[in-house]
Amino acid sequence: MDTHKKYFAHETAVIDEGCEIGAGTKIWHFTHIMTGCKIGENCNFGQNVVVSPAVVLGKNVKVQNNVSIYTGVICEDDVFLGPSMVFTNVINPRSAVNRKAEYAKTRVGKGASIGANATIVCGNDIGDFAFIGAGAVVTKQVPAYALVVGNPAKHIGWMSEYGQRLKFNENGLAVCPESNESYQLSNGQVTKLKQ
Repeated sequence: MDTHKKYFAHETAVIDEGCEIGAGTKIWHFTHIMTGCKIGENCNFGQNVVVSPAVVLGKNVKVQNNVSIYTGVICEDDVFLGPSMVFTNVINPRSAVNRKAEYAKTRVGKGASIGANATIVCGNDIGDFAFIGAGAVVTKQVPAYALVVGNPAKHIGWMSEYGQRLKFNENGLAVCPESNESYQLSNGQVTKLKQ
């Protein structure tokens, strides 16, 4: 570890110049962080991760092995990116056509989790604390606290901030079985109630 840096990078990691990397971040084997990336504190990158130019990641983002995060992606604090999940950044890629000027932005909200082998088609934001199931293919916006699975991803329920399935009663109220925090479902949107 370079004692002048406040983050750890394995000797096989490649970090291009012009990156901002927060204190406490760990970058493991064969990971490439490209120029212009902004990475928050206490992030963790597994092996064989690619972070393309100008990607922005908040604090405490966990990136598992074999993940590609392409230009246009913004992940807020506490996001979990599961093994081999992938983002796209062009809706209609062609090898012979340069579409770098058409990169679409994708925002992943605070606390969201994206399961192993999921694909997020560019331009489809993921709401705060949403939960994307393993192998899902996200082709539209995902609301906060939503649970989506399948190809194409379908909304099948709601999740708490602790990653527990919420069961709403006839009044649209649910309690997380792990945290005992309460949630309200109204007009197709979930909000956490103040304790």
